Amino acid sequence: MLRENYTEVTEFILLGLTDRVELQPVLFVVFLVIYLITVFGNVSMILLIRADSKLQTPMYFFLSHLSFVDLCYATNVTPQMLVNLLSKRKTISFLGCFIQFDFFISLGLTDSYMLTAMAYDRYTAICKPLLYGSKMSRGVCLSLVATSYTYGFANGLAQTILMLRLSFCGPNEINHFYCADPPLLVLACSDTHVNETAMFVVAGSNLVFSLTIILISYIFIFTAILQMCSPEGRHKAFSTCGSHLTVVTMFYGTLFWMYLRPPSEASVEQTKIAAVFYIFLSPMLNPLIYSLRNKDVKRAIRRVMQEKIFV
Repeated sequence: MLRENYTEVTEFILLGLTDRVELQPVLFVVFLVIYLITVFGNVSMILLIRADSKLQTPMYFFLSHLSFVDLCYATNVTPQMLVNLLSKRKTISFLGCFIQFDFFISLGLTDSYMLTAMAYDRYTAICKPLLYGSKMSRGVCLSLVATSYTYGFANGLAQTILMLRLSFCGPNEINHFYCADPPLLVLACSDTHVNETAMFVVAGSNLVFSLTIILISYIFIFTAILQMCSPEGRHKAFSTCGSHLTVVTMFYGTLFWMYLRPPSEASVEQTKIAAVFYIFLSPMLNPLIYSLRNKDVKRAIRRVMQEKIFV
């Protein structure tokens, strides 16, 4: 029931990762370094793909958008967190909190379907190479990317509208370092049953649906790879899929841990660790994974460096 004589919350206090004051400067330096590496890595990946003509393929087109989404994802949370680590009052405005919440949901869903599009691209390239040009034309690639963004942001907006229907009358302390839905639901004064159901349905159905498409794609991919006669062909096919599989494992592993459980104080504490990996480490590691495991990217980096040095 909604409390009588309540005062609407106008700002929230983000409790962060820890309440130990002596750790705040250390955490500031750590997450600032992680964020700078994330920005440098993802921006470099986007610029490299745009600059190198040999990377103008559907796989790297999707990768450039994955890097862009990862960059936005980290930027949505990190600056506010860095400010709060050096502030006594770790507050975020009501509007700022829900904007952060909206982008968090939207970018997460966009990321999942971008990874799904990349899996479909690998399936088409390995299992149907003769039809690859027509099935993965520029128009198809643009449509897949546009659909990922549109669907992700439409869902994020719907979840935000549902959350705004709730009443927040205090306390206003969010037991997290960003405006996440499970901690926000714990603070709501009104009935959260619809929101909890929507969270499980949207998160569960989208994660399961996109992951199912990825797994089915890789079943066909591995079947086709094992039927290849050339060891070099098998090795090349596995290497092009290895980076994507590593990123998919990190992404879906942490998301299932974060969302597919009822919101509670215990679950919020447990998901903080997963959120650190998902929001900070995964966007930082993705460019490194693709650059270290992908020969085309390493060759492109060498070509660009040689051009800059000798020109």
